[in-house]
Amino acid sequence: MQEIGSNHAQSLGFSTDGFATTPTMRKMHLIWVTARMHIEIYKYPAWSDVVEIETWCQSEGRIGTRRDWILKDATTGELIGRATGFIHKANLMWYGCSKWVMMNQDTRRLQKVSDDVREEHLIFCPREPRLAFPEKNNKSLKKIIKLEDPAQYSRLGLTPRRADLDMNHHVNYVTYIGWVLESMPQEIIDTHELQSITLDYRRECLQDDVVDSLTSPEPIDGTETVSEQNGTAREDADCPKFLHLLRVSCDGQEINRGRTEWRKKPAR
Repeated sequence: MQEIGSNHAQSLGFSTDGFATTPTMRKMHLIWVTARMHIEIYKYPAWSDVVEIETWCQSEGRIGTRRDWILKDATTGELIGRATGFIHKANLMWYGCSKWVMMNQDTRRLQKVSDDVREEHLIFCPREPRLAFPEKNNKSLKKIIKLEDPAQYSRLGLTPRRADLDMNHHVNYVTYIGWVLESMPQEIIDTHELQSITLDYRRECLQDDVVDSLTSPEPIDGTETVSEQNGTAREDADCPKFLHLLRVSCDGQEINRGRTEWRKKPAR
């Protein structure tokens, strides 16, 4: 997904340095940064399967943009996954539907998308809004509550490798997925597979940062009735949901918060 998004941007004439920046962004030392990523996988491809990926980008409010993906089995046309990312523009940052925003490369502060950048970008976007998740109240919009201490599961002292760093010299957003999974209970990993993941990126992570990964089961909504809670408990036994937090070990600064849903592995 990351590679196809980059290839798409380059095919449109954006920078070939991997940043997918427009001429005005490069002049102003701006880069894209990911604000949120949501991925749902309905069926995992098997060895030798060919996957068809469709991706596009479009505006998202005044400060950011978004990229969406649809994944299909190339042979059958079956929908096997969807994703969306929201991006910010910065004077140095990145994107993903993912939601992306811009950051200033020099000040490391977020910056609104200017009209000049918007015009350069929007000529390649769909005229009408098109979403990978068009359903009302879909999970890509679900707010992630902060996981509070003490967490039920943890993996402490994670450190970035050189291979984890992108061209902006901060940890690539894909690495966060692996760190989140590091603190998942082994009994879930053994019997379930990841069905969906949502990540909110709160701050950048640099090479010298030491990271703690925390995980706890998602609490049941306090508005549910007893019968609804019983039904939720039965559902969660087969489809458990977890909250996640990545933080800097030394001072507790929040790097990333996440939410995952799991399903039973299919019989083989």
